[in-house]
Amino acid sequence: MEKLKDSRTSQTGRTGQTVTRKYAAGRIVAVAQDVHSDIMRRRVRPALRFPIRALSNVKYDARKGHFEILKKMATRTLSYNTVKTFAQSMRLMATTKKDLLDKNDIAGKREIYYNSKSWAECRFDEQPESDTLLDDMEAMLGINREQLGYIPEERGGEVTGPLTVIDRDPGSGKEIRIDCERLGTGAWSIPSQVEHLRFISKAKFILAIETASLFQRLVHHRYYESANCILISMSGVPTRACRRFIRRLADDQGLAVLAFTDGDPYGYCNIYRTLKVGSGQAAHINQFFCVPQVHYLGVTPQDIKDYRLEDATHPLEEIDIKRAKDALKNDPFIRHYKEWQAALNQMLSLGVRVEQQAFAKHGLNFVLEKYLPAKLKKGAFLP
Repeated sequence: MEKLKDSRTSQTGRTGQTVTRKYAAGRIVAVAQDVHSDIMRRRVRPALRFPIRALSNVKYDARKGHFEILKKMATRTLSYNTVKTFAQSMRLMATTKKDLLDKNDIAGKREIYYNSKSWAECRFDEQPESDTLLDDMEAMLGINREQLGYIPEERGGEVTGPLTVIDRDPGSGKEIRIDCERLGTGAWSIPSQVEHLRFISKAKFILAIETASLFQRLVHHRYYESANCILISMSGVPTRACRRFIRRLADDQGLAVLAFTDGDPYGYCNIYRTLKVGSGQAAHINQFFCVPQVHYLGVTPQDIKDYRLEDATHPLEEIDIKRAKDALKNDPFIRHYKEWQAALNQMLSLGVRVEQQAFAKHGLNFVLEKYLPAKLKKGAFLP
């Protein structure tokens, strides 16, 4: 029987509470009513409160599997110095409700920046201003911006292998089936909105890959056939759409997830850590955009010795050393796992980093013919 599950709501099951447009609009109205009440009372200055989005305001909950935001809050009080920012915040919420939620429409962050040019004195001068307030609104409402109608402008990643994705025509609503194993030499691009997608797969696991070049090598040689896995290209730190897609696919099909990045602090503490537990900046929505079941396959510092890659490494730069030491000292995820502390300390001791492509020293296809099969057979992955 086909393993097919329907997930038509915005957020459901283990990944969070269902959020409808009506609920999201109601949250905006509730915030506006609180501000209105403050104005009518006159003795109280209107204020907006939202969680501080930083690594210093999160904890790692191993049971839940993601960074969880703590209780430190920031308050934006209406005053002479904040009147423009306060007005921009209110106008942004009004636009979100009236033009997106009420009309079931969508917008990109760049479009909202230009839309503000009609807001007279409270228009945004630069896009970073509108981006920051959009993040603040998301944190304050406790609703991710995709649910509010905002679409990411970055690519979501690429997918190939034994997976059928069931999409729908946005005009007619007609079902469209995409066979990710029948795309020739290419791959299917993850869309910016993934909540409505459904899946059919008989794969054993998902392999998420950092670099596009290694992903293309595995696709070219149809590695997904011999390993019976779904290949996903993250192209650096995975986008929100890519992380959400992997999470939904893994949950829906009960698949294990393995990550394969360069052996450096960025690959460990930015790319992998963000995929697995989220980030401090987005702690308020990590439960939707992290993949707690993922484990780290490689490249590890130990691989340098095990695969004789000493002459295929690069010296750690000052920024690498700083990132590793900061993670050992301040990152709640790294501090929770002794295995990751040992890996980072080993890397600092060796004084080098290593790229995924370093295995080409032993032959262009060594990584798919020897390294990956050996790692999968051994099954000893970092948490």
